[in-house]
Amino acid sequence: MGTPSWVVTPVRAWGHEAVGHGDTWLCVGTPGQEGWRHRDTWPSVGSGAPGQVWGPICSCPDRALAPPSPQRPLPPDFVEALRAVVGAPNVSTAMAVREQHGHDESMHTCAPPDAVVWPQAVGQVQELAALCYRCRVPMVPFGTGTGLEGGVNAVQGGVCFDLSRMDAIAELSLEDFSVAVEPGVTRKALNSHLRGTGLWFPVDPGADASLCGMAATGASGTNAVRYGTMRPNVLNLRVVLPDGRLLHTAGPGRQPRKRAAGYDLTSLFVGSEGTLGFLTQATLRLHPLPEAVAVTTATFPSVRAAVACTVQVLQAAVPVARIEFLDEVMVGACSRFSGLELPAAATLLLELHGSRHSLAEQQRQEIVQLNGGSGLAWAEEPEERGRLWAMRHSAWYAALALRPGCPMVGHVGDGNFHCLLIFDAQDPAEAQRVHTFTQRLGRRALAAGGTCTGEHGVGLGKRALLLEELGQEGLDTLCRIKAALDPHNLMNPGKVL
Repeated sequence: MGTPSWVVTPVRAWGHEAVGHGDTWLCVGTPGQEGWRHRDTWPSVGSGAPGQVWGPICSCPDRALAPPSPQRPLPPDFVEALRAVVGAPNVSTAMAVREQHGHDESMHTCAPPDAVVWPQAVGQVQELAALCYRCRVPMVPFGTGTGLEGGVNAVQGGVCFDLSRMDAIAELSLEDFSVAVEPGVTRKALNSHLRGTGLWFPVDPGADASLCGMAATGASGTNAVRYGTMRPNVLNLRVVLPDGRLLHTAGPGRQPRKRAAGYDLTSLFVGSEGTLGFLTQATLRLHPLPEAVAVTTATFPSVRAAVACTVQVLQAAVPVARIEFLDEVMVGACSRFSGLELPAAATLLLELHGSRHSLAEQQRQEIVQLNGGSGLAWAEEPEERGRLWAMRHSAWYAALALRPGCPMVGHVGDGNFHCLLIFDAQDPAEAQRVHTFTQRLGRRALAAGGTCTGEHGVGLGKRALLLEELGQEGLDTLCRIKAALDPHNLMNPGKVL
């Protein structure tokens, strides 16, 4: 049974048909559980065979997504067409390169693309996207590969767009506190470029990630408690849509600090995880460098005491920029990995930003001591502060050395925590236990009024929880948006929805 390119027309009711290269598919199911089945074999259903249900799609949306197609070879001469756009050195079909681009830092199994391309200008991205769109070839954006939800895995093959060679920093405005960056610019590269201006970009997820990739995943990190996540710090996006058209989400060349002009397209694309288009430039909000910075660690007798201290610090309006939590397992792992000697106890790592006078007033121990905490020793020199934060940012790699282990670390100042599960992925029983636990953990967060993903995105692993979080109407609305912008489901298929 062939499943090549698809022509999907508006779906108005159950029973609508989609036709592709002579194959006819039928939208079937009960309301809320529609899917696509091959008409010739309806009503038989088999996993991975003719008659398989493709979905879920939506509750009879105005437009439905095309059925996902199994991975198939690229069309004849397609690779040559890619080379004609970007040059032969910027196209690779080597297995080693494809595997390198078929996974991120997550546990999800590598799913390599059929080809990797390195465009170096937005016009090339447009040409490549238009070519893939015409040939109905899936497209997967790639920045630095530091994600944690399988966002770059090419689960349906296709072409990986490695955007790391587009690394221009432009339109720096010291008066407007803004700068425009391309996908190849990482957060460390930008802050190095800003050295001497008195400005910086504070969103810090730990990894030296692509800034456009950070926008695509709605990243945040340790500074979010004071400076916010990526969403309020992105002022405009230059997006190449799936068919190659160019969109500026706030209008060409604009970087307004606030706006009330129509729908907020910028926020729509922040967190879209590459499923709506390629983010080829992000205009970012910059912030003044603080006059003084002080960092300290405090240990507590329990997790509850550390969290209670956090709440009281925020209630007291202490100018905290970062307040991070590590449980005793995580502290032990980080201490061994980084060579620092810290007590194996529930620990808070706090950083204050402000004037020298204000920080001197705030460096008090009353709140910590009220919650049974101890060990406050303030570090103000850059080298000492850097060692403490390097320890915190190495938490992911420190945790990988634990077996068994289940450490916890979190941006406790804004209620976001990470539970790192170290397990043998080759052991099906253990993998199933871990999967069951993560689903329970996500549902506990939802039951508490929270979200299943605070900053890493939905990717491959949290799609079922997304339905529980948003409800059917919410998910249907996302499906309609996706179908309007990407009717052939070519942009990073298999992610989010």
